[in-house]
Amino acid sequence: LDGVVGSSPALAAVLRQAALVAPLDVNVLLTGASGTGKSQLARVIHDNGSRAAASFVELNCAALPDTLIESELFGAAAGAHSQARRAIAGKVAVAEGGTLFLDEIAELAMPAQAKLLQLLQSKQYFCLGGTMPIQADVRLIAATNTNLEEAVREHRFREDLFYRLQVLPIRMPSLDERREDIAELSLHFAA
Repeated sequence: LDGVVGSSPALAAVLRQAALVAPLDVNVLLTGASGTGKSQLARVIHDNGSRAAASFVELNCAALPDTLIESELFGAAAGAHSQARRAIAGKVAVAEGGTLFLDEIAELAMPAQAKLLQLLQSKQYFCLGGTMPIQADVRLIAATNTNLEEAVREHRFREDLFYRLQVLPIRMPSLDERREDIAELSLHFAA
């Protein structure tokens, strides 16, 4: 549980859920407000699962422009775009055998959501400019501070992708729900 600070009942309940999810090779959706520790919880799930010896690859979907997300996720064949002078491996390939953590999943544009759905359904993907499918063996953990059910209703997030991601959802409690941890967190960050 490296990096997990706190001993409140709310955090303990989340860690019990993580302990149940970690050994299972299923998608996990982490929800909760910004700054609640979703990235650290994703790492805890990876480190305690069967893929712990392989890579943990993190991608913040909000940090990339829509034009780069496909290349960043799936890679690019040589010549597929101006920066691809040679083949470029994407995050899915780098995470092969391990865990791909997609933070801020709600920020993915619809075309990227469709390609991610294809990956989750078929365990295959195409790199940008590629013509042959590539087999993928990755566990996906996604995180968001957005209400995805509302985003689905507003047609900002694909319903089929939402259900593929929400196999085992875990909600990180806000600091307001775990006030007992404030002193311990303060000491941790001061140190």
